[in-house]
Amino acid sequence: MSKEKKFPLSWELRMPKMGESITEGTIISWLINEGDSFEEGDIILEVATDKVDNEVPAPQSGKLIQALFQAKDVVPVGEIIAIFEASEDITSDKKDVVPSQSEVSEEKTIHKAKKSEDRKASSRPIIPSSSSISFSTSNAFFSPLIQKIAKEQHISYEELARIPATGHEGRLRKSDVFNYIEEGRPYKFAQPLTQDPSAYRIPQLNFDKGKGKIVKMDRMRQMIADHMVYSKHTSPHVTAYVEADMTNMVNWRNANKEAFLKKYGERLTFTPLFVEAVAKAVKDFPNINASVDGSDIIVKEDINIGMATALPSGNLIVPVVKNADTKDLKTLAANVNDMANKARENKLGGDDIKGSTFTISNVGTFGSVMGTPIINQPEVAILALGIIKKRAEVIETESGDEIAIRSMMYLSLSFDHRVVDGFLGGSFVRRVADYFEQFDVNREV
Repeated sequence: MSKEKKFPLSWELRMPKMGESITEGTIISWLINEGDSFEEGDIILEVATDKVDNEVPAPQSGKLIQALFQAKDVVPVGEIIAIFEASEDITSDKKDVVPSQSEVSEEKTIHKAKKSEDRKASSRPIIPSSSSISFSTSNAFFSPLIQKIAKEQHISYEELARIPATGHEGRLRKSDVFNYIEEGRPYKFAQPLTQDPSAYRIPQLNFDKGKGKIVKMDRMRQMIADHMVYSKHTSPHVTAYVEADMTNMVNWRNANKEAFLKKYGERLTFTPLFVEAVAKAVKDFPNINASVDGSDIIVKEDINIGMATALPSGNLIVPVVKNADTKDLKTLAANVNDMANKARENKLGGDDIKGSTFTISNVGTFGSVMGTPIINQPEVAILALGIIKKRAEVIETESGDEIAIRSMMYLSLSFDHRVVDGFLGGSFVRRVADYFEQFDVNREV
């Protein structure tokens, strides 16, 4: 006589222990909704740790009454995560027919084999050509395990979001990532259709963030944040510093700014003078004007200088002076002033901020002595220009060393050490400083 199974009317599910050293898990997703019924053995949720992703099966049939935690919540092992109602079918529907133990075992074996076949068939994604693929990352979710693998393999969040996912609701699985790596990472340099950084939803850790006024990031700030994180993740940053004596340039600009305005109708700021010198240095060291494509270095033909500019909202944007090496000072000043005015009035167009091959950031505008800028991808270097300050300096004269008041400035170049070594980076920033210092004080307006 078969012994009848009995279960309580309701039961609790606790966060399972998934390893000796594991003390908590992250809920990736619930595969059932509140009110849904399920059978014993059905996968009802997915849980992740930094070591493994787990599918949690139902220990018995029932119905989900209440989920106490949601996707992305980090839950200690042993904590109650859901309340279930026991299925009435367990004690009533199967009273008349009780299958033998051998029949039950055979049925379970067949069911498991079928599930295994289905998973194997779908585990390896079919990767279309990069020319035809559309990338949508709106549902991207990266579990701790996936993040760990990505870190070890130097895969950025943006690239992760391009990998075809076979998990529930488009979730990326470990097998998806390894299969993608075996395929040679075909989407590494493809451009995603979405620029929304909120697409990359990373599980939050339980840090004490304190109390205070909550200010929502606007979309542009989110995009900047995503781009900066992506850049730091992609390029190994190294920063080189030099100091430049700006006295000749400062004196010439101060003596000629009114005449320049009267003659050309344009304000003469330091920015067009900086752009002019940087463009000359880029021509001297063309490999600094490049981007990386796998194992290839693309040395750009055009020299387009981006200039980081503050918007009224406080966000930064990078309008671009196209073909800066081909323009005279009057044209550079007109371009710079036009871009600055458009930025202040929020009138920059799409073409105004495209195509930069090298970027400068005038951190001195805000009073900073120097900075360590983050590379504007896909470029390989960015130059920060500090505040120009007068101070006593020892200078060499025909009569020997003398102490004089000079206008000095620090320059800092952040460069991508994958393709720019210390010699190139240091030589380039030194050449820019040389052009500043050797400015012709007799130059005609």
